Amino acid sequence: MKIIPVIEILKEWSKDYEHPTLRRSSRENNPFKTLISCLLSLRTQDKNTDKTSKALFAVADTPEKILKIPQEKLEKLIFSSGYYKNKAKTIKHVSKVILEEYGGKVPNDLDELMSIKGIGRKTATITRVFGFGEADCIPVDVHVFIIANRLGWVKEKTPEKTEEELMKIVPKEYWFEINTLFVLYGKEICQTQSPFCSKCVISKYCKRVGVVRSR
Repeated sequence: MKIIPVIEILKEWSKDYEHPTLRRSSRENNPFKTLISCLLSLRTQDKNTDKTSKALFAVADTPEKILKIPQEKLEKLIFSSGYYKNKAKTIKHVSKVILEEYGGKVPNDLDELMSIKGIGRKTATITRVFGFGEADCIPVDVHVFIIANRLGWVKEKTPEKTEEELMKIVPKEYWFEINTLFVLYGKEICQTQSPFCSKCVISKYCKRVGVVRSR
């Protein structure tokens, strides 16, 4: 299992691509904006997350400001992210809990984050890694889940177990990189339904587990 060579190759490959919105949020050291961006990113493309996050944060970038926005205005601001009505309700609720129970500061603890309705494991880990800069977990979204299993690094059926197993085999100094690299690669090359195996830069290390159709 050649984990380090794969990561190093993908790091070199990724230099030609812009980091995803959630990774770029780490430059601001703002856990709240990372958290809200992640909630906006659910079931939508990264370009929509980027557009919607910028529109929202231009108006409100703190729990206090979010709560002052009328529901209809919030829905309009985040419309392009899709599922905007449910997302608006979640963002309002999360902001209210953070303001009332945590003094306006996002809790820097996975269990506390996940105790807030609307925040799942992926959102919590992304907030920890990219919001707080605490690389003590590996955020696993669909791309990380699929690629890790395709490579044969893990043989798991859930993102939670995939994260658990990845943390056992991936050197800790690479935990911060895994999500970004696999998300980029999943969007461009190792796509969910039909990966571009003919363009793959890590093909010699890949077991192609579960790959039925490729290009």
